[in-house]
Amino acid sequence: PRHKCGNQKSCPRNYFAFKIVSGAANVVGPSICFDDLVLMSSVKNNIGRGLNIALVNGTTGQLLTTDSFDMYSG
Repeated sequence: PRHKCGNQKSCPRNYFAFKIVSGAANVVGPSICFDDLVLMSSVKNNIGRGLNIALVNGTTGQLLTTDSFDMYSG
């Protein structure tokens, strides 16, 4: 069976599924999936160098904002 975000197991009831994949240098970009919805990826063109963060409401699962913080240039 297929599980949310491509995970190997289903999450318990009243839990959100998520998957965070780190990038590989500047070859493969990172991605963040939450409850079977890709929030950030190179395909969506909303990732950056450094830390990529998606802020999600912990009760409703609604995406509030995304951003990236360049840790290399300060």
